[in-house]
Amino acid sequence: MTDQTSTATQWPADAAPYDLIPPGRRRLGWALMAIATLGLLATIVVQILYKTEVDTIGFETWRPVVYAYVLWGVAIGIGQVLTRGEDGQRALFLLPALLFTIAMVIFPTLFGFYIALTDWNLSSFSGRRFNGLDNFWQMLADPYYRNALFNMVLYVLAVLVEYVIAFGLALLLNAQIRARKFFRVVFLMPLMLSPVAVSWMIGKSLMEYRFGPAATLARHLGWEDPAFFSNPITARISIMLLDAWTFIPFMMIMLLAGLQAMSREVLEAARVDGATAWQTFWQVTFPLMLPVSVTAVILRIIFKLKLADIIITVTSGGPGGATDSVSSFIYREYRDRSNVGYGTMLAMVYLVIIVVFVTWLLKFASRFVRNVN
Repeated sequence: MTDQTSTATQWPADAAPYDLIPPGRRRLGWALMAIATLGLLATIVVQILYKTEVDTIGFETWRPVVYAYVLWGVAIGIGQVLTRGEDGQRALFLLPALLFTIAMVIFPTLFGFYIALTDWNLSSFSGRRFNGLDNFWQMLADPYYRNALFNMVLYVLAVLVEYVIAFGLALLLNAQIRARKFFRVVFLMPLMLSPVAVSWMIGKSLMEYRFGPAATLARHLGWEDPAFFSNPITARISIMLLDAWTFIPFMMIMLLAGLQAMSREVLEAARVDGATAWQTFWQVTFPLMLPVSVTAVILRIIFKLKLADIIITVTSGGPGGATDSVSSFIYREYRDRSNVGYGTMLAMVYLVIIVVFVTWLLKFASRFVRNVN
C-alpha cells in the first residue's frame, strides 16, 4: 500500500511518457548521441583537411567516414529510445529513411561541392588538387557556359508554345469527333518513345542533310540548302521541335484529364446564357483549367531544364556550341575533356540556379492562380 501511494505521488496520472523516463537514462541517451555526432564530425573534418592537403593526418580512403556514419546511425537510434521511450521506438521506423537520404542525397551533394573546389582532370597525372574558387572564376569567364544558359532560357520559353499546342490538341480530343480513342493513342505515341530513339529516327534519319525525307521535301519546296543543324538558328529551332514532338503529349494528356473532369453543367449554363464558343473557353474553361495548366507547365519546365539526350545524340552541342543546353555542356565537359572538377562546379552552380528558379516559379504560380480565381 505504501509503495503504491509513493508511486502515485512520484508519477502523476497525467504525466507524459517523456516525463516517466528516469533523468539518468535521458542524460545517458543525450550523451551517447552527442559523442557519436562529435566523433562523426571530427572524422569528416580530419578527412577533409587531409584531402585538401591542409594537414598530414588523415585516411587514404573515405571508408573510415562510412564506418563512423554507421556507428553514428546506431547511436542515434539507441539515443532516441533512451531519451524518448516509446516515441523513440516509433522514431526508429523513420530512421532508416533519414539515414538513406543523408547518405544518398545530402552527403553526395556536399561531396560534389568539395569536388567543385578542386582541379581534377582524369587525363592528368597530377591527380586531384584543391584550388578553391578557381573553377568558379573560370566559369564566369566561359562564353560557352553563358551560351548554354542563354539557350536554356530559349528552350524554357518554348514551353509556352508547347502549352498552346497541347491545349489545342486536348480540346480537339475532348470533342465529340470520330475515332477519338484512336487519335488519343496516336498522339500519345511520341511519349512512349525514348528521346534517344526519337533523335535517331527523326534527327539522324528524317532530317539528314543528304538523303533524309525532310531535307528532300525541303529541296522540292525551294530550300536550296536544307541543313537543319548547320546554322545556329535553324539548329536551335530543330532541337526545340524534336523535344516538343516528344513531350507535347505529356502536357496534352494532363490537360485532357482536366477537361474530362470539368463539370458539364457549368459549360451548359454558359451556352444557355448565350456565350459564344470563344467566350465559353476564355471565361469558363480556361480559368477552371488554370490549376491543371500551371501544374502541366511547371512539370514540363522541370523536364526541360534536364534537356540533354536529344542534343547529345543529334548535334553534340554544335554547331560551335550553338545548341548546347547546360546539361549537355556539362556532359561534354566530363566526356570530352575529362574535367571533373570544373564540370562539377558547373553542375553545382546549375543546381543552385534550378532550386532558386523552381522555388520562385512555384510561388509565382500559386500567387497567379490565387489572383485569377
